[in-house]
Amino acid sequence: MELLESPQDIASCDAANCVSRAVLSDLSSRWAMLIVRQLRRGDKRFAELRHAIGGISEKMLAQTLRTLERNGLVRRTSYDVVPPHVSYSLTPLGHECAAHVSELLQWFETRAREFTTARRASA
Repeated sequence: MELLESPQDIASCDAANCVSRAVLSDLSSRWAMLIVRQLRRGDKRFAELRHAIGGISEKMLAQTLRTLERNGLVRRTSYDVVPPHVSYSLTPLGHECAAHVSELLQWFETRAREFTTARRASA
């Protein structure tokens, strides 16, 4: 009888049941990457993140923060004060991820002209 591997046993994004594929899917959204990059710059409150990331809605910010928290990349800290104070920060795993995400985003930004040229050529 063949033993089936659990998602935790597989470490390949090419494998359909790999947990890393699910995290890759969550992280590959533009909002997740931008949030991670902002938090690499320091802890932020919800409103600070929303202000720093142009175009993100409150709903998408809240949803994406929950997803990043579920994946162990973001820590939500709630302070017992009036009015309530919540801040978001990266976990150690999140800091490691943020270094790679920031590098990828910087690459996109440095290639903006080339992307614009290619998009115009294909239009």
